[in-house]
Order: sequence, then structure tokens, then C-alpha cells
Amino acid sequence: NGAVKGLNRTDTVRFSPFTARTLLFTEFLCSPEDNVYNINFSRFKIRELQSGAVILDIKKHCPTEIKDVFDVDPGRFIQYHFSPSFLALKEIGATLEFTVGRRAVNRLRLIERHFFRNLLLKTFDFEIGFCIPFSRNTCEHIYSLPDLDPIAEMVASPFETRSDSFYFANNRLIMHHKAEYSFDQPDPSSSSSSSSS
Repeated sequence: NGAVKGLNRTDTVRFSPFTARTLLFTEFLCSPEDNVYNINFSRFKIRELQSGAVILDIKKHCPTEIKDVFDVDPGRFIQYHFSPSFLALKEIGATLEFTVGRRAVNRLRLIERHFFRNLLLKTFDFEIGFCIPFSRNTCEHIYSLPDLDPIAEMVASPFETRSDSFYFANNRLIMHHKAEYSFDQPDPSSSSSSSSS
């Protein structure tokens, strides 16, 4: 069916052999306990680059003091709801805010793969770099979005557009997040214009 299951839990996912995989995984490739650096995400914001308009802004309450505490609810799966106009965007900026526990993170890297059904739409590869212990970090990744052929199908098929997000530290997989997307929400501009008429 074009998707592959996860590896055995005893396997360590390394970066080099991983790069040859271009299919959607049906299972998580690591457990929350593999996040040995206690990386906790506190904010995720998406903006349209040309206008600067904020499309999504999700904030998680975090204490002022950074603690080396394992997150028992890491939120590894999420569903996003967008309007059809999102699929016409050319470039977006995605800002991540996160904290790091007592261990420094070396060569933090994000690889993100987006699929519609079993079709790979695009792979994004971002180097975040080094993060010091007990630090609060912010980075913005610029996504150049591909020209999409199956836009009408994607709008008509909520949550059949999916993504795998893989976080590597020193070439070892430490976090795997999954997401599903719908593009059938009312466009904010059209709803505001209709309400004013």
C-alpha cells in the first residue's frame, strides 16, 4: 500500500540509511523515551512570507524556569485544519520554540516528509545545529512549497495529506512526530466578507 511499518524497538535509527526511505511510516520509529535531551516544544507558528500574515500560532504553557523533566505527553500526533487557499501559497515560515534539558544537543536536524496518500509531495531538510543545556531556542524554517497537481483531491480528502517529522541529534533519531492535514475549512477572507455583506 506504499506505507511501511516501523522498525523493531531494539533498532537505532541512524541518519544515513534513513535517507533512502521515501515512504510514509505507519508506526513511530522511536519512543518518547528516546528524547534523552528532554527537548520540549512550546510554540509553533506558521506565517505567509510575502504578507507576513500569521496562519497558525499554537502555544504551550511553559514555566519560566527550564527544568530537566521528561515530557509524559509529548504530542507526537496532531491534526491541522487549513483552508483551500493554503495550498496555493508559495513560501511559508514555520517558527519553532523549544527548550533543552541538562544535556547539550549536537547537530540537531529536522527532516520532514509530506505525502498525499502514497505520493511523496516534498522532503524538507533543516539543520538546527547546536543547543546548549537548559536553553530556550527559537528557529524559523522557510518552506518553499511545491506546485501541487492533486489540489482538488487534497481538498476533497481530509486527513489523507500526512507528514512524518524526524528529529536527529548527532545522526541518531530522537523524536518522530506525525501529522494529518485537512484543507476544507472556510477561507478567513471569504467568511469575513460574507458576514459583512
